[in-house]
Amino acid sequence: MFRLAPTCKGRNISKFLPLLRRHYQLFSAATSSPHFSSYGLENQNEEIDFNSLFDSCTKTLLAKRLHALLVVSGKIQSNFISIRLVNLYASLGDVSLSRGTFDQIQRKDVYTWNSMISAYVRNGHFREAIDCFYQLLLVTKFQADFYTFPPVLKACQTLVDGRKIHCWVFKLGFQWDVFVAASLIHMYSRFGFVGIARSLFDDMPFRDMGSWNAMISGLIQNGNAAQALDVLDEMRLEGINMDSVTVASILPVCAQLGDISTATLIHLYVIKHGLEFELFVSNALINMYAKFGNLGDAQKVFQQMFLRDVVSWNSIIAAYEQNDDPVTARGFFFKMQLNGLEPDLLTLVSLASIAAQSRDYKNSRSVHGFIMRRGWLMEAVVIGNAVMDMYAKLGVIDSAHKVFNLIPVKDVVSWNTLISGYTQNGLASEAIEVYRMMEECREIKLNQGTWVSILAAYAHVGALQQGMRIHGHLIKTNLHLDVFVGTCLIDLYGKCGRLVDAMCLFYQVPRESSVPWNAIISCHGIHGHGEKALKLFREMQDEGVKPDHVTFISLLSACSHSGLVDEGKWFFHLMQEYGIKPSLKHYGCMVDLLGRAGFLEMAYDFIKDMPLHPDASIWGALLGACRIHGNIELGKFASDRLFEVDSENVGYYVLLSNIYANVGKWEGVDKVRSLARERGLKKTPGWSSIEVNRRVDIFYTGNQSHPKCKEIYAELRILTAKMKSLGYIPDYSFVLQDVEEDEKEHILTSHSERLAIAFGIISTPPKSAIRIFKNLRVCGDCHNATKFISRITEREIVVRDSKRFHHFKNGICSCGDYW
Repeated sequence: MFRLAPTCKGRNISKFLPLLRRHYQLFSAATSSPHFSSYGLENQNEEIDFNSLFDSCTKTLLAKRLHALLVVSGKIQSNFISIRLVNLYASLGDVSLSRGTFDQIQRKDVYTWNSMISAYVRNGHFREAIDCFYQLLLVTKFQADFYTFPPVLKACQTLVDGRKIHCWVFKLGFQWDVFVAASLIHMYSRFGFVGIARSLFDDMPFRDMGSWNAMISGLIQNGNAAQALDVLDEMRLEGINMDSVTVASILPVCAQLGDISTATLIHLYVIKHGLEFELFVSNALINMYAKFGNLGDAQKVFQQMFLRDVVSWNSIIAAYEQNDDPVTARGFFFKMQLNGLEPDLLTLVSLASIAAQSRDYKNSRSVHGFIMRRGWLMEAVVIGNAVMDMYAKLGVIDSAHKVFNLIPVKDVVSWNTLISGYTQNGLASEAIEVYRMMEECREIKLNQGTWVSILAAYAHVGALQQGMRIHGHLIKTNLHLDVFVGTCLIDLYGKCGRLVDAMCLFYQVPRESSVPWNAIISCHGIHGHGEKALKLFREMQDEGVKPDHVTFISLLSACSHSGLVDEGKWFFHLMQEYGIKPSLKHYGCMVDLLGRAGFLEMAYDFIKDMPLHPDASIWGALLGACRIHGNIELGKFASDRLFEVDSENVGYYVLLSNIYANVGKWEGVDKVRSLARERGLKKTPGWSSIEVNRRVDIFYTGNQSHPKCKEIYAELRILTAKMKSLGYIPDYSFVLQDVEEDEKEHILTSHSERLAIAFGIISTPPKSAIRIFKNLRVCGDCHNATKFISRITEREIVVRDSKRFHHFKNGICSCGDYW
């Protein structure tokens, strides 16, 4: 679908051919003729238009021929011509030829040295630029002028170099030159010393437009968005109008602060002063409106542009891609190709995200192939990170890891992407292993994204002690109050069964956005505290925080876990009053809510009335409800629809198989299992984990390999005997194999959650709490057995399964046997 073919660049070349041919012949004559008569040469010089020759040199080979012509014609003796040749070689990317030409100049002046320094800087040869600067000062008799310092300051790669150059500025008396001062502001801002930059700015006796722009952009680069707006206000009070650079700098700040009013006023200013015709101003407007989600306004700006470059197209494509509209984004990409523009790195970054959002595995391979053919994976780490993220979101985590290994120089984003990719795909243990490898890389500095990624992995496996270690580090670095990191800590403690700690953290972090509210509501929902979740939502409304689509997913899920059917229906209608269009996830929550409560026919009617085409999550929710309530007929119908839209998910085969097994229809069980085997699908093995002494032990059903295996099974035999004396009767309907009763009891006893509980009992002090994490749903017999165990051992046993939390204490579960 993505036609990533190179575009034709030679569409209008025919009209330039005569000029190129004449210049080529002239170059050939100049370089191949062994003799020139002075008369002929003089006549030839009169005819040669050197300006045209310079303009037509688009390749190094042509520049060399021009160089030869200048030598034989004697024009090379002119400093002006020589410096022009230095700049020509630099513009073609061959700085060594620039330096060779520079060295041949006999009578160098400060302008000559400045040109060579600028040539180095333009080609990224910063160390050579600074060395050239010191040669000018220490070897020659010339003094640097105010044209020397701006490129040299740009070349400074360390603060030490910057301070040395600053000393020379003072020594030579250029500290108040507006160009030099603006360059110093840029340099200090680049190294994070925005306070020094502000002092220089405040001390300037005269400020031009470049100085104001330097200060504003410096503050923005260092995350001081509010101060940047303050400087803008100062600038306006002094009667200085914004130019296109100011506008392009300040628009992203408005988006960052969520200040749509200021952004709209700036757009009006742009129209009033005719700045909308500036290409990069229009591009900045598109990006700004995209950040606010105002795609209609972004598209209007794009359509009114007389001239569009690759950045313009990338901006409009990214606008729709970042606002979860991959179809429209893909459409703009096709239009971009029809307009003859070739995609660049940033285009491919958006295309990778589009493929992920569309669940389009086929085109994801096309995007990857195009990138590999261009060699971009080796050139820019950003494109490698985008491809990794694409594969991770498509669930192809092995391909994501292969791309990670191919990236030659990995940055912190590369590591964070792989960690979050494993976590998103339910492979938290692998994510934790990658994090450990990352810690060993001394050159990688962990950042906010790292903590967000690894805390999610720890929350997934319930590694509370390891998460608390990270929490301690975050307190030391004062990052625990960051809204995103703090939200992940709330999620960690909530998913590890520590709701009190989660609430304490919730009241510490900033709560102006919906992010922390969504986390704490979700935590209460999975613990079965539906009423508390609803109360938190009312507090959220009272504090003026606008709910988003995630808020309502959390609320509907909370209602589902607590059986609050009427409240769930009310929230489903309320979200539409907030202008939030229900997605498939919201519809899935409603089907789960109705089905779990036993309203199977109502759930089915709800699906039939949906405006969206039901996907696997919708039919899966109905099938799960049919398993709970033993409705074989509707379950078979739901499974047929399910296999039409997703025949590769083994979990759905297991659900249908369990429905048959629960009522003893073993021929149905065999048929479903045979169908899964024919399609090469394997059941996800059930496992449970427990963290003891900072180590996470994982138990699979029937596990016999644990070092304390004998002690575990001995403890289970003792517990089973005590349970039976208190009235426990094994429920063999949860044994999904057609075997004898004694074998059925052994299978129930060796379920992974019971092995983990027994290990916890023999490994922790008496009466201390035990926390278990299970990757699948807790079976009914284990649920009943754990109530007895909590009563016998006088312990609180917290079990988190794939759906929710169960708090067992004194023979009672917090779910009230509703899960």
